[in-house]
Amino acid sequence: MSQKGKLAPSMMCADFLNLEKELRVLEALDIEYLHIDIMDGRFVPNITLGTDYVKKMKENTHIPLDIHLMVQRPEEKLDWFEFGAGDYVSFHYEATKHVHKVIQAIKSRGAKAMLAINPGTPLSVLEEVVDDLDGVLVMSVNPGFAGQKLVPQSLDKIRRLRAMYPQLDIEVDGNVNFENAVKMREAGANIFVSGTSGIFEKSGTLESNAEKLRKCIE
Repeated sequence: MSQKGKLAPSMMCADFLNLEKELRVLEALDIEYLHIDIMDGRFVPNITLGTDYVKKMKENTHIPLDIHLMVQRPEEKLDWFEFGAGDYVSFHYEATKHVHKVIQAIKSRGAKAMLAINPGTPLSVLEEVVDDLDGVLVMSVNPGFAGQKLVPQSLDKIRRLRAMYPQLDIEVDGNVNFENAVKMREAGANIFVSGTSGIFEKSGTLESNAEKLRKCIE
């Protein structure tokens, strides 16, 4: 596979009481992206990180952001968030009637656009917009909460997606533990969102978990 495996720690799983300390560790580990989940309590039944969190991340780290919008009508809310060149912004196909409009709005600010697809979302939704996308975020769990188990069909979806669009970044989010990361990499994913079952797994340190995960996605 030509794309290098990259890590995107899920910052909703970070230790908020020691956030700056963990941020400096992630920088020292050459982490490629910081995955920031934005949930509105409507598109998914949870509320997580928000506008001020994104602003503070932009001000306090050089690591590009990977903003995951799990919100209704993202076209109305993009201006709430600070992002730009080098950052990724993903949104869900089902969240808007104006998919192409959202993609263009993201790219007009210099960021890279990614369409997120749920376990039940068919790959066919990509057909009319794929030429304008920089990547696809494959949800390997149903979005909304950390700590869920992998939906097994997700591996075949990644495999089919890679065969269809070899040029795209394929990010995977959901139960990216050390065992599943190997399978996801073999299927064709190259960006890995990792939370409580991976890089923030409690029995290891950020350093040891990141090293172990790197080996899984080589």
